[in-house]
Amino acid sequence: MLIVEPKPIEEVLSFLEGEASIFIAACGGCPVGAEVGGEPKALEMKAQLENAGKRVTGYITIDFLCNKALSGLHLARHISEIEKASCILVLSCGVGVQAIANTVDKPAYPAFNTLPMRGVPGVWQSTERCNQCGDCLLYLTGGLCPITLCAKSLLNGSCGGTNNGKCEVDPQLDCGWYLIYERLRRIGRFEILKRYVPPKDFQRYMPSAELRNSRLWALERKGA
Repeated sequence: MLIVEPKPIEEVLSFLEGEASIFIAACGGCPVGAEVGGEPKALEMKAQLENAGKRVTGYITIDFLCNKALSGLHLARHISEIEKASCILVLSCGVGVQAIANTVDKPAYPAFNTLPMRGVPGVWQSTERCNQCGDCLLYLTGGLCPITLCAKSLLNGSCGGTNNGKCEVDPQLDCGWYLIYERLRRIGRFEILKRYVPPKDFQRYMPSAELRNSRLWALERKGA
């Protein structure tokens, strides 16, 4: 299980600036366990966006967004609503945001931060990975994670060693930033690359004392 927390609505609205119509995709798996997901939270986010003058074309709750096959089947039933939207706001962990980005050719933005758990808890295994950095920046990279896709976890573009779209560290791997470039080119959002991404705050990688003492950290923990 991955643990998530909502981003401040001010941050969400800041990266949704210029996006007039939005489709909401909410995960009914891990976020529900963290008591921040599911249909109630999707409706709450819908109301917040509409109060801010945004048009919400529709919403959906899927049990496990990280399962692309399952997500694809459910999203196909809402294709008309998705086509009317300029982007998708995803209420899930970083894996779910990436899964949506790899399923639908629309900008996928994270509504949550995925909190560090210092290890890999049980989760649906797919090609998407989340490093649980505590400060999700997928809205700057087309929904693809530079920390897990790039061997050097670079935040502002590829290194000088990339060669024909392949990674300098392992030529059998695609360059993570090549994938990001291609993704942004395909959805017509190259201008996002003009934004500078500051270095990661590694203090965010440490689980907070509040989280370590909660039942979400370990159900068998005494007193949790």
